[in-house]
Amino acid sequence: MSLSARGLAYGYPARLIGRDIALELRAGEVLALLGPNGHGKTTLLKTLLGLLPAQGGTLSLEGRPLAALSLAERARLMGYVPQAHAGTFAFSVFEVVLMGRSAHGGMFGKPSARDREVAQAMIARLGIAALAHRPYTQISGGERQLVLIARALAQEPRFVILDEPTASLDFGNQGKVMAEIGRLAEEGLGVLFTTHDPNQALRHAARAVLLRDGEAIATGATAELLTPERLEALYGVRIETIRDAQGRTAFLPG
Repeated sequence: MSLSARGLAYGYPARLIGRDIALELRAGEVLALLGPNGHGKTTLLKTLLGLLPAQGGTLSLEGRPLAALSLAERARLMGYVPQAHAGTFAFSVFEVVLMGRSAHGGMFGKPSARDREVAQAMIARLGIAALAHRPYTQISGGERQLVLIARALAQEPRFVILDEPTASLDFGNQGKVMAEIGRLAEEGLGVLFTTHDPNQALRHAARAVLLRDGEAIATGATAELLTPERLEALYGVRIETIRDAQGRTAFLPG
């Protein structure tokens, strides 16, 4: 089972952002997408999800052309966690997570007992049970991010795509989310996340893609791919390498 792109061009009819992307997300693995702001990461994710039409090349999900799948089929297979979502209506946290179940019963269908059980389980899994009855519009940005992850997991997808999932989280919750990403892969899900932190990719992703100006400049196993030279070329800054007492590598901007 995999989500794959071959020769993918993405962007908009009047503005092509990237081209010739080759990417595969396999079940049970974590893939990290790194690159500077404004270089096409979010647009690429939306194209992989089918939220934006591909401008060229092929996209397939579990061996089927992505464009041939209905929105409901895509939602049952792929969960999406965007960078930020402020919310307009004062739904409770439980109701927002329960919305993830619409992929299984229809947007306007009455939630079943199982739908409620799954939503409650995902809220507990993310450690936000105390927020369940709070209005989504009245919790912090970091708390909202955890709610959106719980909503995506409530879809019970086979692949989860997260756009900078730790960007608005405090240090403790960053660790919680990255540990959750590892658990999802252990349970057989394919996980793709974007990040600006190469250390997150190094610790939590088996493979990585480096994206600059819409082009995948390098792809491979993180332990081999992430070098100071490649990161300097990617971000345009000097990179220092440090090692802890256990011999683990970490990168710092120089």
